[in-house]
Amino acid sequence: SSGINAEYGDKFAHHAIVSAGAYPAPLNYRAFPKSICTSVNNVLCHGIPNTRKLRSGDIISIDVSIYYGGVFGDCCSSVAVGGETDVAGHRLIAASKRATLAAIEACRPGARFNVIGNAIGEIASEEGFSISKEFIGHGIGSYFHGPPEVYHYPNTGNQHVMRPGMVFTIEPILMEGRDAMVILSDGWTAVSA
Repeated sequence: SSGINAEYGDKFAHHAIVSAGAYPAPLNYRAFPKSICTSVNNVLCHGIPNTRKLRSGDIISIDVSIYYGGVFGDCCSSVAVGGETDVAGHRLIAASKRATLAAIEACRPGARFNVIGNAIGEIASEEGFSISKEFIGHGIGSYFHGPPEVYHYPNTGNQHVMRPGMVFTIEPILMEGRDAMVILSDGWTAVSA
């Protein structure tokens, strides 16, 4: 909500996760300093929660990953702070959701992993957005990040086949403009360039 900051969200999430008997997976993972990732506006991913006040119209992606009962879970959602943003922001959020759902729909035993990127690419192209190629989905389970690699852009190279029991993330990053990014000096925060 407008007026609070992502640091507050991190503390809230940390308390909720630990109170449920789980561990916030990002905390201390390769020296990441917080319990969740919060990526605001032009931050593509891995944003470190801070004290900047969120304003109505900002777009925030909240990425929550936990370790519980011997397995990892990882999810992310993007929303407009206060429910308000410009038309392009609403289009970006809606297209990202549609692309993710289309990719999930394409998954089934026997399908090749490239159907995921192809489904996302179709929606992104229709809506006029580019796709970050720097970050990919990944296998998850007893490990936080591992095989298979899940490309979120159209490709023919990922010909591995989905099998029953596989667990992996689908987390596309759609962008306005070109697919270009830089990592800030904190070593984590990826911003559009």
